[in-house]
Amino acid sequence: MSDRIAILKAALLPEKTADELAASFLVHEMPEDASARDAFLRSAGSDIRGIAVRKKQIDRTLIDQLPRLEIIASYSAGLENVDVAYAQSRGIRVTNTSHILAEEVANLGLGLILSLTRGIVAGDHFVRIGRWEKETVPLGRSVQGMRIGIVGLGHIGAALAPRLEMLGAELAYSGPRPKDVRYSYHADIRSLASWSEMLVLTCPLTPQTRGLVSREVIDCLGPDGYLVNISRGEVADEAALVQALAENRIAGMALDVFQDEPRVPEALRRDPRVVLTPHIGSGTIETRQRMGDAVVDSLAAHFGLPPIAR
Repeated sequence: MSDRIAILKAALLPEKTADELAASFLVHEMPEDASARDAFLRSAGSDIRGIAVRKKQIDRTLIDQLPRLEIIASYSAGLENVDVAYAQSRGIRVTNTSHILAEEVANLGLGLILSLTRGIVAGDHFVRIGRWEKETVPLGRSVQGMRIGIVGLGHIGAALAPRLEMLGAELAYSGPRPKDVRYSYHADIRSLASWSEMLVLTCPLTPQTRGLVSREVIDCLGPDGYLVNISRGEVADEAALVQALAENRIAGMALDVFQDEPRVPEALRRDPRVVLTPHIGSGTIETRQRMGDAVVDSLAAHFGLPPIAR
């Protein structure tokens, strides 16, 4: 039997990351087939001391089949696929990469905000189909002086805020508690939406934030307001978004995330007031590799292994 620490790889990871894990640990791949997975857990579950995970569910049932589990290292920022509370009650450490990807997601958020307010995507189409030769393009909106409410001032929200400040936006935020920042705090998202001309969702998906942006919140934002979502699709009630567009109760949206990815409602896909991207918040070669590095580093540090030379 190998004297290397056994970990479970329940993730599609960059090749370099997979190679580093294999060099430092005894890596077991999570079987895709349910019966094969059950057989694997019966035979090797008691050896597993760490998990590298991306999207797969790490629930109470799985955790109970891994009696020596010490750490769950998530490649993603979101932990909605991990039963964090149960893991922590078992003394299992849970890490993620929100601190790694925050700057990149904030960059995309800023790009979506500018695309939405300045009509960049619509303007590209306007030129390509020859309308510029016959018509004048509609004017956009300026972010300078715009009241922008950030929902969730964690790693991503805190990275986005100074970018918006540099453009002259006026900022406020909501979240579970106030923070030591210079922006105005709204305990209630409806209050934030009523103040805002644009809402930007950067909060994690939790039981408290699921469906947080409801019809009522959209109505508080108003028909001239904008919504940008770079968190998780389930934070907003997607049916309410579609209805708001149909009833002209919102000016536009920019969405990187959706409730049933990769399936996106046709009403969103065909509406020119909506800018869509395919969940690419952290989607650069450099950031994805740093996320993989963080997974390896978390596991290595937890087990007292030497730092990886890169």
